[in-house]
Amino acid sequence: QLQFVQSGGGLVQPGGSLRLSCAGPGFPFDYYAIGWFRQAPGKEREGVSCISSIGGFTNYADSVKGRFTVSKDDAQYTSWLQIDNLKPEDTAVYFCAAGAVCSMNLRADDYDYWGRGTQVTVSS
Repeated sequence: QLQFVQSGGGLVQPGGSLRLSCAGPGFPFDYYAIGWFRQAPGKEREGVSCISSIGGFTNYADSVKGRFTVSKDDAQYTSWLQIDNLKPEDTAVYFCAAGAVCSMNLRADDYDYWGRGTQVTVSS
């Protein structure tokens, strides 16, 4: 079930940065964990990060630790994924989703409400 409007993707050179947004006006962000996932062509959807409902816990996949930063503002009904030092292997469609818990496993099955995705392409 789609709920969110995503933006911020684009074409960037390696080493560049992007800030992805996930907006859901009226959606109760304060009751849900927000997860971020990505899917590259021919590959399965991969969890990259999540933030707990109260924002006190965040989790990152090993492949993005130190480069990605997740945040959210419940009053603005928005979550962001700041992506720095982009690499070609980060090229994918990035999705945000809301679920009951931000877990260490970053499983897509734990999330019920999804955005349509935004394309990130890293190329020189």
